[in-house]
Amino acid sequence: MPGQPVIRPGWNAWRSECADKAAFLVDGAAYFSALDHALRQARREIWIVGWDFNPDIRLKPKTSTQTLGELLLSIVDSHPQLQVRILVWGMGPIYSGKSLQLFHRNPVSHPQISLRFDFRHPLRACHHQKLVSIDGNLAFLGGIDLTARRWDEPDHRVSNPLRRSPDGTPYEPVHDIQSVISGKAAELVGDVARRRWKKATGEKIEPLKRPSDIWPVVAAEMENIPAAIALTEPGLIGKRGRYEARRLTRDAIASAQRLIYVETQYLASSSVARALAKRLKDPDGPEIAVVVTKSSHGFIEKLAMGNNRDRLIRRLKRVDRHGRLKVMYAVVPDEQDKDQELTVHSKLIIVDDRFMRIGSSNLNNRSEGLDTECDLALEANSKKHQDAISFLRHRLMAEHLDASPADVTELERSCRSMLTTIDELNIGRRKLREFPVDIQGKTELLPGTSFVDPRKPYWPLQRLRLRLSRILSGLG
Repeated sequence: MPGQPVIRPGWNAWRSECADKAAFLVDGAAYFSALDHALRQARREIWIVGWDFNPDIRLKPKTSTQTLGELLLSIVDSHPQLQVRILVWGMGPIYSGKSLQLFHRNPVSHPQISLRFDFRHPLRACHHQKLVSIDGNLAFLGGIDLTARRWDEPDHRVSNPLRRSPDGTPYEPVHDIQSVISGKAAELVGDVARRRWKKATGEKIEPLKRPSDIWPVVAAEMENIPAAIALTEPGLIGKRGRYEARRLTRDAIASAQRLIYVETQYLASSSVARALAKRLKDPDGPEIAVVVTKSSHGFIEKLAMGNNRDRLIRRLKRVDRHGRLKVMYAVVPDEQDKDQELTVHSKLIIVDDRFMRIGSSNLNNRSEGLDTECDLALEANSKKHQDAISFLRHRLMAEHLDASPADVTELERSCRSMLTTIDELNIGRRKLREFPVDIQGKTELLPGTSFVDPRKPYWPLQRLRLRLSRILSGLG
């Protein structure tokens, strides 16, 4: 309900604690640089959990040729007590076209580095969490995996020679966000890593009794902020799943009074569509701005994500009788001063500048109940916290609008409207384009969506998988 706290442990949050410090790392260059500094401070444990992992990426391509794999090897060589555990979705290297031999020197044979592949999922599900935990007291969590095609700078210029995969292949501009937190809330992220490790490998790792006190070279934007972790874990036959993340999204949308700002790779969730439509019908509802990736890649993504996104937007536009909705995609100028689409990979929701959710969950069906996800929620309990969330939103809007955060702040304060501010500042070389959708057409989800973008495991296939697993175990 509007005005009530959004975070409710046991309902839309797995566990809640306080973050001593929190900061937001906008785009891959900021995250990778902060991570490089934090990893060098590690002395006891490093957890890396992700959809994919590539040790050949460079965290600081402007100043160093050292790869992530070389950095990890140098750190464990210098600190004999340090243990590095890396958990990657079992199909991740196949999807990204890498060999399973990830380290050039002594491939994953270093006694202090353990690399495991996570296959403990229902059929067609994936491990999608993106987190790093260091020495128990520092954690990074958001939309960025430690893999290729994630690094970029905030200007997103098309001709950036540093934006290349390890094999030298250039890739298009990409926008993303990662958070960094410390304190008890960061310990929760370490608990998530241990929880996932045990499910994937059967090995139980006890938490550190005395977490270290470390922080990367970034300014803390909030201190002593209430925080929570929301999980998505699909239920297996005979076992319940966890679905806090989808409840958190729905409750956050329902609580909005003034504004909802969203950045998302996909916009194809039927439950999110219902929640947003309900707020748009409300005469006194919030303004809603959504920045989403325009182009879809691959047949299945175009079929399910692209078509359903268009139908979802069409449905929302039809109920937007009060003119409070903008669904947009970001563009930057290419060498001919023409539009170059910006890939938006971030997964962020900000409500009334008092609540924010950042993590791995996309706004599609499979992120709500099929894939394994982890999201961080922060809820302001002071004006300083609200100002910090507001500044993050203005900073993101400014990046897309070729403006300064101060310009966004000043204009929004004077006109008292997020959408009017976007309209007024949307005149630079970098812009937010209104998503082109014909309002006439179908609004129901594309037939077959439940198969290509399922919200839950398909139980007949799951039973078959369990039978095959038992047969293979018996043969062994």
